[in-house]
Amino acid sequence: MRDKSILITGGSGSFGNAFVKAVLPLKPRRLVIYSRSEHLQEQMARAFDDPCLRFFVGDIRDCKRLEMAMYGVDIVIHAAALKIVPTCEYNPFEAVQTNIIGAENVCRAAMDTGVKKVVALSTDKAVCPLNLYGATKLAAEKILVAANNLSAGRTKFSVVRYGNVVGSRGSVVPLFKAQVAQKKMLTITDQRMTRFWITLDEAVNFVLTSLEMMKGREIFIPKIPSIRIMDLAEAIDPRGSHDIIGIRPGEKLHEVLLTEDESHLALESWDRFIINPDVSNNTRPGFNYASNTNTNFLSVEVLRKML
Repeated sequence: MRDKSILITGGSGSFGNAFVKAVLPLKPRRLVIYSRSEHLQEQMARAFDDPCLRFFVGDIRDCKRLEMAMYGVDIVIHAAALKIVPTCEYNPFEAVQTNIIGAENVCRAAMDTGVKKVVALSTDKAVCPLNLYGATKLAAEKILVAANNLSAGRTKFSVVRYGNVVGSRGSVVPLFKAQVAQKKMLTITDQRMTRFWITLDEAVNFVLTSLEMMKGREIFIPKIPSIRIMDLAEAIDPRGSHDIIGIRPGEKLHEVLLTEDESHLALESWDRFIINPDVSNNTRPGFNYASNTNTNFLSVEVLRKML
């Protein structure tokens, strides 16, 4: 990161704030925050107060604005997305405009301005998608990987795909904590539900290490623990008072980060899987990396300490 010019789309969100906190000590030349919220950008400017920070108000739907922001940029972290599942289900084309067409715009702007590396954030919901959010993120993954065919190595594109981020905006943890503060019962969709679990700091570190090792076309998947929704509820509210409201449209009981069909293209290392048709794979035949069959689950005690 030293002396590099870096742009992060959706940079005023939860991930963007954690990324800036981690990268500023590494002495980048310029760190560009590109997002739609001037209010959140102002909060970041006050919180970090660093001369290398630049703030661009803009939407990834606007390719020309992206090009203007990317001039002189070496690295792009693409974190902007519409990600709340019910919102995307109710406003489907808005999700398409941001998550799919926005991803295409990021690729085109990066190639046109000579960006060297682009890493896009994806989600376990892009695997065998059941909801529109997942479908748009799957399409975005395909767009990013395929962009390497157009750039001919001048700009390298890769993807990181991980699970639920602890405490990020729109996640269940702030909801549960708010319900506890209001002395309400926790609303749980299904008692059997499991999810992959990663902290913001772990997500940022995974992006940085993937950025370092990427050569283009890879989808990087971290080896992370799973949680049971009832364990999370107990960690936050030991009273055990909850209301089962039923699974929502587009919601899965369990999530998958690597399917059996993808595993024959995946290389396994000690801390991650790397999907890349250009490398030899070493995963077990028929391997499926799912939240409910994961060998690593966080206990109630560990969750309580984390939260």
